[in-house]
Amino acid sequence: MDISAVASTVSALASSQTGDAVGTLVLRKALDAQAQNAAQLLEALPQPPQAPQYNNPPNIGGGIDIFA
Repeated sequence: MDISAVASTVSALASSQTGDAVGTLVLRKALDAQAQNAAQLLEALPQPPQAPQYNNPPNIGGGIDIFA
């Protein structure tokens, strides 16, 4: 078995693993930046107006006619 072929294979594998780790780190940073931007956009939205409160008597709206 050729020692130089084994050494070059190990070197290529180590380089590939390093490249994968760097790619994963860059992806994680990009996702974190997008999450932060989305949170800022959501905070910038105006609050929706509150729905009016109706003071209905307690006996209205409690029953449903299921015999139609």
